Amino acid sequence: MPTAATIAELRDSGYRHRTVKEEMRENLLRKLAAEEPIFPEIVGYDATVLPQIENAILSGQDMILLGERGQAKTRLARGLVNLLDPEIPVIAGCEINDAPFEPICAVCRERVAERGDETLIDWLPRDLRYGEKLATPDTTIADLIGEVDPIKVAEGRYLADEQTIHFGLIPRTNRGIFCINELPDLAERIQVGLLNIMEERDVQIRGYKIRLPLDVFVVASANPEDYTNRGRIITPLKDRCGSEIRTHYPRTTDLEIEIMERERSVPDGEHEIAIPQYIREIVAEVTHLARKSADVSQRSGVSVRVSISNYENVVSNALKRSIRLHEDTVVPRISDLHAILASTTGKIELEAVGEANPDKIVDKLIQTAIVNVFNRYFLVQEFDDVIRGFENGLTIEVGEMLPSMNYAQEAFKLPGMKAAVTKLSAAGNPALIASAVEFILEGLHLNRKLNKDRSTGRGRYRR
Repeated sequence: MPTAATIAELRDSGYRHRTVKEEMRENLLRKLAAEEPIFPEIVGYDATVLPQIENAILSGQDMILLGERGQAKTRLARGLVNLLDPEIPVIAGCEINDAPFEPICAVCRERVAERGDETLIDWLPRDLRYGEKLATPDTTIADLIGEVDPIKVAEGRYLADEQTIHFGLIPRTNRGIFCINELPDLAERIQVGLLNIMEERDVQIRGYKIRLPLDVFVVASANPEDYTNRGRIITPLKDRCGSEIRTHYPRTTDLEIEIMERERSVPDGEHEIAIPQYIREIVAEVTHLARKSADVSQRSGVSVRVSISNYENVVSNALKRSIRLHEDTVVPRISDLHAILASTTGKIELEAVGEANPDKIVDKLIQTAIVNVFNRYFLVQEFDDVIRGFENGLTIEVGEMLPSMNYAQEAFKLPGMKAAVTKLSAAGNPALIASAVEFILEGLHLNRKLNKDRSTGRGRYRR
């Protein structure tokens, strides 16, 4: 823990001042040598995005993260804080985190000139060295850089006095990381005001003859759609960003599932929740199919948040059933998948707005996802005995509010069904058996081996 309380004590401790880019570079090299994860919460970027970010940091380059919504751009920017030192010394009371050995603002220069090595210092933790602003068309230069503070003028200072300035977000993030999200939404005249900060690290406010050589690592995010639709990044500003790094959605359903498991917020402390792997795969498959669907606008993207919200809704629907039926284990079924309609339709944009029915499009995605996952687990030929049972007049009723025990009693009358359920690791638990039976029956139906009669909340499979 740092103990220095004055500039003299800091100098005696052997502290060496570094710029924020030097600090991040050295800490990154240390983590790489120790094989420590750089972004432990980020999944699926190990071989694509992260190496480019590492290169930009080692090269001392500001960066733009370019990608559709829900690709962890903001999380990546916030994760850069882990490459900062735990704490750094600043002159006590300074608004812009002045370095004790190299103060840049007028107040701190006067303070050091008056008190010398006895000037007091504070220690600033890394979490307070990150600044973030969502770019909007009404963002002003005053928000980002600063403006004359009329209250300070009213207190008796002259307009020519540098101390009348109220600093904006970027100077207040001096010696830290500043992230500006959705940069193309920023008015072009405001982007022009960022040019000196990106290149010379200078701040210019009104007509003041001041020069603040800010020490800031700048990272911006943008959506490719915004480059042409809502705005654009002016060419000189793009030129001053060292690296433009393209993010992407999870390339496989396994990565999508890993993100779903990490991010889901359904509480599972009071109830035993067992989620079959095929249910996870179906939820992830729906999102992957939506990202390829001609009915869904690919320009705006299909966020990972779609998968997370769908996963939460399916589990929540199963939780309601287990409570109402007084069952011990919460296990989602195929009949719970209708719960994802609400969490999907609001997060995707359709190509034919006003003409297409969103619910029908999502329902089609669900059916395709089910049959795709079913065909990964089984061959239809494995169920010849089951299908013969239906040909002999057997029917099975399913529904989200049917007790789990009903499934075991009915389904195991079919030869071959028990072996298929065992293959899904569902033997012994009625709730898991019910989920497996629904998955198998729906898979056979979608493969055109069984018919299905639908009614509200229920279904009946027959030949």
